[in-house]
Amino acid sequence: MARTQLFVASTLYGAATLAAAVDAGSFPHADRRILVVSNNAAVPEITPPLDEAPGFSALRSRFDDMVSWNETISPLHPSGWAPRADEVPIWERYLRLLWGLGDDRVELVLESIQVEPALAIAAMFTGAPITVYADGLMSYGPTRNKLGTLVDTRIDRLLHLDLVSGLVPLLLTEYGVPSEVVPTEEFTKVLAELADASADAAGDSVADLPQGAALLLGQYLSALGILTAAEEEELHLSLVRGAAALGHKELIFKPHPTAPAYWTEPLQAEARRLGVRLTVLNTPVLAEVIYQKARPALVAGCFSTALLTASALYGIPVARAGTGLLLERLSPYQNSNRVPVTIVHALLPDLADGAAVRDWQPPSPQRVTAELTPLLHAVGYCMQAKVYPELREETVAWLTHELSPKTWPYFKRRRLTSLGLPGAIPAKLAFVPRNRTVRRVARRARAFKKAALG
Repeated sequence: MARTQLFVASTLYGAATLAAAVDAGSFPHADRRILVVSNNAAVPEITPPLDEAPGFSALRSRFDDMVSWNETISPLHPSGWAPRADEVPIWERYLRLLWGLGDDRVELVLESIQVEPALAIAAMFTGAPITVYADGLMSYGPTRNKLGTLVDTRIDRLLHLDLVSGLVPLLLTEYGVPSEVVPTEEFTKVLAELADASADAAGDSVADLPQGAALLLGQYLSALGILTAAEEEELHLSLVRGAAALGHKELIFKPHPTAPAYWTEPLQAEARRLGVRLTVLNTPVLAEVIYQKARPALVAGCFSTALLTASALYGIPVARAGTGLLLERLSPYQNSNRVPVTIVHALLPDLADGAAVRDWQPPSPQRVTAELTPLLHAVGYCMQAKVYPELREETVAWLTHELSPKTWPYFKRRRLTSLGLPGAIPAKLAFVPRNRTVRRVARRARAFKKAALG
């Protein structure tokens, strides 16, 4: 029986991860390898898919065929649709016919297994073994949703990049799924190919970037409701100010691909006020392309995975901004962005602390294992206590000895109280959050405070 492997990807970074894994021999021989491209943008009709991104041609040769998931299920949205149980056999027959799979033995390689479209595709091929791959920092955090026995029992392994040496992913460990590192050397080779192809496709927009500048990575957190537009603008302004304060005269701002173009105007004005030159790169290339073509002297941002690739893969100095506010704002506590923010906040220096940025060195794997791992286990347990009961004893011990003004930002007192952990509200005050009168008075006090400040 012929073997066909379906690789599902929604980002260029994810496709590059898959290409590196293929080059490294991480997958057994297959008669066909098909790349399934999914455009998960809120409005995919106006957002180019990854196969139209500059440089994608460098990755295409690893796959025999390519199909569009969006076209397959049109007009349904990839992030919000899954087949009903009684429709699964019909959909599998449809996909086998449409994609020319016949009676092939299908193997799935999926990203973000906890959500659609990964769960939808896994449901359609009910007997297919699954490899999960991770292209970011969320793999170091807990599994946030139940997968169901028809999915979790089929997952063979988790492939991930070694972005934080010494740190082992927590994702899927409750199912006994082992993790496997995609070799760094293979990934950097793929990124080199991607950089050359991207530079050719992007033309002067990349070639004319200043060498040795400070690269500022923008994010679009207000779209997720985490920050207001004004707060996000202030976050980006703090990147400009922080880089200028460190003595950088040339700055490159890489906005989030879906962020409004007018957001860069205040940054340009602030750069002029500070006497520095700001170049805005609107071409949708990976940050890793800039690392290779412009070799920035510093990379600064909030909690982008690109901060870790800059440090771990290219040895470029890095700094963070805004993570303290993010730790406070993320809600509910189980928000999956909490782990990436925690990692960046714990590992990287604050851009506003010039001495810390200049003196910072990447932590050794031994230090990561000794210090960051127990912190993330405690955060992971607080996020998904029912999923990881075996971490409770370790979490209690860590909170008992390590909870301090420095580590409190990673936790919420209400969450610790609900789980009965050290740092919880004292027993004699535990009635307060449940008392309607107290809550009503507190709401009125907050309203008066806002009115007074407004």
